[in-house]
Amino acid sequence: MPNRLLENGELLDANGVLCDSGYAYSQVKSYDRRAIKGQSLRIKEWDYYGFGDDRYFVALTVADNSYMSLGSVSLIDYKYLTYTTKSKIGLFPRGKLDMPSSCSSGDVIFRKGGVTIEFATRDDGTRTLSCEFKKFSGKKTFKCELTLDPPDGDNITVAVPFAKRKQFYYNTKINCLKGKGRFELGDMRYEFNDGRGGLDWGRGVWPHKNKWYWSSLSCEVDGNEFGLNLGYGFGKPTATENVIFYNGKANKINNVDFDIPYTLGQFDFLKPWKINDDDGRLDLVFYPIVDRKDKMRCFNLMTDQHQVFGKFYGKAVLDDGTIVTVTDKIGFAEQVINQW
Repeated sequence: MPNRLLENGELLDANGVLCDSGYAYSQVKSYDRRAIKGQSLRIKEWDYYGFGDDRYFVALTVADNSYMSLGSVSLIDYKYLTYTTKSKIGLFPRGKLDMPSSCSSGDVIFRKGGVTIEFATRDDGTRTLSCEFKKFSGKKTFKCELTLDPPDGDNITVAVPFAKRKQFYYNTKINCLKGKGRFELGDMRYEFNDGRGGLDWGRGVWPHKNKWYWSSLSCEVDGNEFGLNLGYGFGKPTATENVIFYNGKANKINNVDFDIPYTLGQFDFLKPWKINDDDGRLDLVFYPIVDRKDKMRCFNLMTDQHQVFGKFYGKAVLDDGTIVTVTDKIGFAEQVINQW
């Protein structure tokens, strides 16, 4: 598979077709929802932040999927191997959430039925994430206030076509966002003093049926900032989104494969996975500890998600040949199947 670099310019042409496809280390293409010519109810825009330490992980999602809006919160407890996910859904926002056209500016606000989620980006690049979700766990309210430092270095951005000319996916992943903050669940309060996380910023026109694999890791290895963004399975890419981040620099790799154990006709997501690339630069074993699974079907809509949290062990080879040994680092890997 070729790795085509994106050039500066507009994302879509006058017909609503991708001007170019490939990857970049920043958002070089300008996104404008008004330029989309594809089916309006197929437009999907989301911001997903994941943040945590070795004890807890908080995930916050706001999405405008045209026929539905979504505000979702997940809390993963690594010590007791539990998770709670709750979502609030609205109908036919059709762009009314006014999702930002860039990953580096603009605010996101979701308010509905006892749920408030807000993402704000300051002029200096600092991001603040806040949430209040009433009756999140029984009668307990979940609240969080997180502050993430400005990104320091490269991200990975891809523009990916689908089979239909006016369908596309424009996506940026930012890893290794340092931060601090707290969350409350009822009377319990927890402080993040040295957490890390990332942003999944997605905009596009998607087909009804799709399947993807994605893995993300943000941590410190021997005093150096280290991260992984690995993903495949969607669209007709001219480049991959697979990257090793090291001290702010993106080290691009090509195709990857998640070897998920398959037993008695089904995936066993809680057994160790093998994650490798086709050039011998990535050799990892992922040991799952929590499978945050979510399955829903409503008429012709369906989602079957397995976002699995666990620990990575193995090696990653940088562009200059340096071998980074990864041991006991918490991240996640997922398989998601949608009809949406």
